[in-house]
Amino acid sequence: MRRMRSKKRLTIHFILLLLSAAGILFILATTLRQDTHVTDTASNPPPTSQPVQTPEPTIVPTATPEPTPTPMPTPQYDEAVWMGVGDIMMHKPELPGAYDKKTKKYNFNYFFEEVKPILEQGDWVMANLETPVAGSNYGYTGYPSFNAPVELLDALQYAGFNILTNANNHSLDKGDKGLMLTLQHLKEYPFVLKGTAESQEEADTPVIVEHNGIKMGLLAYTYGTNGIPLPKGKPYAVSMIDEQKMINDIHHLKELGADFITVALHFGIEYQTTPNEEQKQLARKLVAEGADIIAGSHPHVIQPYEVLDTTDASGHARQGLIIYSMGNFISAQRGDTKDYGVIFKVTIRKNKSDGSIELSDIESTPTYVHRYQPDSYYRFRILPVEQTIAAASDSLLTKQDYDSMKQQIKVLRNRLRSMLNVQ
Repeated sequence: MRRMRSKKRLTIHFILLLLSAAGILFILATTLRQDTHVTDTASNPPPTSQPVQTPEPTIVPTATPEPTPTPMPTPQYDEAVWMGVGDIMMHKPELPGAYDKKTKKYNFNYFFEEVKPILEQGDWVMANLETPVAGSNYGYTGYPSFNAPVELLDALQYAGFNILTNANNHSLDKGDKGLMLTLQHLKEYPFVLKGTAESQEEADTPVIVEHNGIKMGLLAYTYGTNGIPLPKGKPYAVSMIDEQKMINDIHHLKELGADFITVALHFGIEYQTTPNEEQKQLARKLVAEGADIIAGSHPHVIQPYEVLDTTDASGHARQGLIIYSMGNFISAQRGDTKDYGVIFKVTIRKNKSDGSIELSDIESTPTYVHRYQPDSYYRFRILPVEQTIAAASDSLLTKQDYDSMKQQIKVLRNRLRSMLNVQ
């Protein structure tokens, strides 16, 4: 029994001894592996690095980039306003109501009070003066041989006009001397004049009027002088329609630097509401040759206007405005729209880069010559039709006046526009 216990005790000791030996061997083996790794790392330094050759770069062709387009600069413009009206006439009934017995003078300013604010918007403001102003020695007469008081010129200046043309069929109503006196009186005012002349030199002198850096060339011609011959030895006295001469005059003004050209034409048939073929052919020919605005008069009623597309000498696109007749601006004629006229307003734009001209914002303002009688004599005044109708506040107008204007404005608007886009 004791032997067996001793034997068992020895066996346990032996197992414990073996386990201890195995643990020691494991620890030693681990230590040796770590030492070997450290020794190998220390004794085998990394090989000396050899110089590395940089490879030759590969040249890849690069596409040439498209140049960035330079943006077109926004055009810069000079601007000025052209305005024109039709016939300035002085019939006998217009005179008595304008006479002041105290001052013994005429005052026609009230004719223009209602349209003065409109006319003041213009830079070039022109009219056809269809009466001599030869002075009181010739007497003040109406149709068929006119002569108006010089005070009419005061009123035209007051209204805002700065350009008068007077090549028309009444230029010689008071003969050569009456025409020369008319010119002398006109030259006492700051009006720009064209259409008649005291000398050949004056007739040949080009008229160019500049506003806001834009130069307008001005010409004026008439179909005739009511059968009255030009004064002997004075073919220059009244500028007559002659197509080739007119074309030469237009070209000459262009050569002298005119940016645009206005031609005042006294032509057509009285009281006809549409232009005849002769008018259309002549006006269109002049536009083709370089005229920009044709300011028509003589029929004493409004006729249509048209806008033509063409080119200038440099090939730039341009437009030509033909106003065949602007009617009566002031007169004593009544009925059949003879008591209506029109104010045309056009913004002239000059491109600062290439000098080309644009006609923009073409506006027409129909007018009515209102005749009323507050005492023994008639009074006359010019009213802007649509503005007057819209205000509906004019105490001098009757319901019949308003009704008539409302009816006529429709007729006139249709007439004015009837040739637009029709050539």
